[in-house]
Amino acid sequence: MTAAAPTARRRGWRALDSAAGGLALDLALYAGSAGFAALTAATSTLLPHRAWGGTAAIGYLVAALAATAQLLVRRHDPGSPLVSLPARWAVTLVTWVTTALLPLVLQSVERAAGRTDRAQEEVLVVEQAGARLVDHGTPYLGHDAIAALPADERLLGYTPYQPGMALFGLPRAAADGWWTDARVWFALGTALAVALAVAALRTDATAPRTDATADRHRTPALLRAVQAATVLPICALTLATGGDDLPVLALCLLALALAATGRPGRAGVAVGLAGALKLFAWPVALVLIIWGATRRAGVRVAAGAVGLPVAALLPALLVDRDALVENVLRFPLGHGLVTSPAQSPFPGHLIATGLPGGRLIAAGLLVAAGAAIAVRLALRPPRTAATTALICGYGLLAAIALMPSTRFGYLLYPLALLALAPALHDSEQAATDPALSGNSRAVARGRA
Repeated sequence: MTAAAPTARRRGWRALDSAAGGLALDLALYAGSAGFAALTAATSTLLPHRAWGGTAAIGYLVAALAATAQLLVRRHDPGSPLVSLPARWAVTLVTWVTTALLPLVLQSVERAAGRTDRAQEEVLVVEQAGARLVDHGTPYLGHDAIAALPADERLLGYTPYQPGMALFGLPRAAADGWWTDARVWFALGTALAVALAVAALRTDATAPRTDATADRHRTPALLRAVQAATVLPICALTLATGGDDLPVLALCLLALALAATGRPGRAGVAVGLAGALKLFAWPVALVLIIWGATRRAGVRVAAGAVGLPVAALLPALLVDRDALVENVLRFPLGHGLVTSPAQSPFPGHLIATGLPGGRLIAAGLLVAAGAAIAVRLALRPPRTAATTALICGYGLLAAIALMPSTRFGYLLYPLALLALAPALHDSEQAATDPALSGNSRAVARGRA
């Protein structure tokens, strides 16, 4: 019965996802997103969010109208190209442009013209980190330098990211202009990584190029995963107003796509690049290394997954070790000169702030959740990329829910990882299809 439950849930999701050729869920996504964007424009206390909502609501509304038109066409002509999968991909691409990229560009242009309310604080932090990297060889300020700042500027003095994140701030250090806004470069990095992930799953290394049936089978699930990582409001809003999480997420998705298509070495490099940007990628890297070990490729995965973050940390460690520790460890753990503003009302935060000894209780629950995941990995290590994505998605969801300091926006990680799992499952099923020649699979397994 327990084995049948996940299958039943998967079939239930497939039925919902494929209703009216996938257009029913498309319409629900776009219409719901339009409502969310309009509500954000009307009620948000964050000015960049309000600006995003006003522009994005129109983009989502147009997408909802397009999906409605597609449903009407499908009723009269189910075989029309206007309701085909390529048409749905086209609507998704246009929606991402109008709800994420267009608001991003508009806010960047307005900011370059002098508006100071057109970027979230993380944009300023990353750009300052890029300037410090150029001037001092490290993106971090030390404890004393942060203490010397005015009290209301100390929060922006912290850079709670891995050193690689400062690279997105280098354009601003070189020139002033809307195109040097860190969000523009976050968007370019995100688009490149997502495009590579899509290409990897559409042209599976383990399947012959002529296997069109398998490709048609997995691209609907792949489209849904791309929608979750791009046009879902939590992702579009984040990219347009802050953006630092999106390239990290996209690189993690790329790593899982490469794992699903038999490229463990490249998967390690992709997740290692993500880990050189932000700590959120490190749990994904750990689970991917364990996945690699089940395929006798653990060392190849670990070479990139561990080697690249370590290589990024070394220069900052050599230039100013104390500054690195202050920013990357003390501040996120709540021991900095100021408190992190990440205070979304998830269970961990509510427990930490509302109960006597709440921080210890929340920390204990977080450790217990981590221990449960560790036991699961030890007893049943993931043998597929799809299972790896599910473990990472549910694990990050538990961590975000139980951390004393967290943000609502962090949910983009588990949502996108969980949405990618069906596409990975389809790709791996195609790779093990009996119709494929053993020689083809052997070649694919030998790829790095």
